[in-house]
Amino acid sequence: MTGTAGPAAGASSAAGAVASAVLQELARRGETLAVAESLTGGLVAGALTGVPGASRTFRGGVTAYATDVKRDVLGVEGPLLDRCGAVDAEVARGMAQGVRRLLCADWGLATTGVAGPEGQDGKPVGLVYVALAGPQPSDADEEPSRGRELHLPGEREDVRAAAALSALELLRSALQRDPPAARASARAG
Repeated sequence: MTGTAGPAAGASSAAGAVASAVLQELARRGETLAVAESLTGGLVAGALTGVPGASRTFRGGVTAYATDVKRDVLGVEGPLLDRCGAVDAEVARGMAQGVRRLLCADWGLATTGVAGPEGQDGKPVGLVYVALAGPQPSDADEEPSRGRELHLPGEREDVRAAAALSALELLRSALQRDPPAARASARAG
């Protein structure tokens, strides 16, 4: 060990700053957040709970590392998981929607991917999906989901840290773009 901070340390520090900004905006809007994490294994929740006052807006998280947890706890469809595997854009969206419903939050944020050191089910190391499910500004029957496919370089910890940061950045971007939703329809599900 050389004592120099690597890419994972930089991403972790940046995640804390983004988490602080996100929580501040959620509090301003009177909205809440829940997270579902697979490859990040709690890094997103850790960045959020590292911010003083996080409990005002952060409802909690589910570390859904196993496929059956994605299905049985978060409600991701079994046939989708059988067909696509756990590392898939639709699975990430299902995780975000599921944790939002499960923890009665306005926003649900999810991560799934391959951190390494080896690929998984034919998917390469560094392939990551982050997804976001949020409140409705107009139609309570359709829950808008947003997501990103990422191809992240580096070692296992670098991929995990960059995925956590990317998820928080996805939420920050949505909060900057979307007006606050009416609380009555926010958790309809």
